[in-house]
Amino acid sequence: MAVWLDHLQRRRKSRRKPVFSLLGGRFLRTRFYVDGYNLYYGCLKGTAYKWLDLLSLFETQVLPSVTASPHGKPWAPVLDELAVKFFTAPILERVAKAKDSLQCQETYHSALRKHRPGRVDIVKGYYALSTIQAKLVDPIEPKRPPNDCAETTVWKLEEKQSDVNLALHTVSDVLLDGIEHVVIVTNDTDIAPAVHLLKQRTSATVGVVIPTTEHARRPNADLAGPADWVRTHITEAELKASQLPRVIPDRRRPVSKPVSWYAHPDLLEQALTLGQQVLGQQAKVFQWLNRPNPHWNGETPLDMLELGDTRVIDFMKQWDSASPGAPN
Repeated sequence: MAVWLDHLQRRRKSRRKPVFSLLGGRFLRTRFYVDGYNLYYGCLKGTAYKWLDLLSLFETQVLPSVTASPHGKPWAPVLDELAVKFFTAPILERVAKAKDSLQCQETYHSALRKHRPGRVDIVKGYYALSTIQAKLVDPIEPKRPPNDCAETTVWKLEEKQSDVNLALHTVSDVLLDGIEHVVIVTNDTDIAPAVHLLKQRTSATVGVVIPTTEHARRPNADLAGPADWVRTHITEAELKASQLPRVIPDRRRPVSKPVSWYAHPDLLEQALTLGQQVLGQQAKVFQWLNRPNPHWNGETPLDMLELGDTRVIDFMKQWDSASPGAPN
């Protein structure tokens, strides 16, 4: 393994572009490696921010916040043309809680690809579903040791290959693609060996972003320990400021944010149903919902619906073409 790494390092150095100086410091080619499972359950589940622009989040929110130089010299992390690698797995419909989960995920992946072509790469693993024998916790004596408890058969759902893919891509990109600054977005200890390897065998700078909106989730020591810098959380305000446009234009097939991903999908569904009765096309209803409305002193009906304001629904039920703010 060591001989192989040394060989790859020599190849990398021979192909590596000159390092530009910045007041004695360095520009560093930077790429983000995102554990989709960790990001979803740490920051997005149960929120209205699932329509997340990954590139915007890391380019305009996270990266500028990394002010401390890991080397004690001035440095300037510069995102590579391929800026983000997103590691995920297609949802299995038979275990999904919502009927549209798979469709929403596919829509989101399409939006990421089309919004900034070539800037975000989606690397897919897969989910494996199987049955296993597991020990039941004794309801009367919860601290009873597992070897004294009864067994039962349970379903086990596991995401496969994503962790391995993330680890391999980080090491490969440093050794073969000349990436100088690796930013890993996860709190999974399975990635720790890759971080240790990068720090021991390469000159790459390694950052770790813990995908959580709360400080309560402490960084994994094995993962964060060897890193050059660690960001302990992503704020809700940063997620809110980094949303994709509602519609991603495309010549063949535009991509729209799923209705179920809005803050109050039930209210939006009502508004769309009422609006289509008058305007016909859903696109025209969204145009009206996104337009500042004089009936509410210039507020946007869609923003009001996102806050759970039912006045929009009440108004639409009584639409009158002569009323201020009604559709023309």
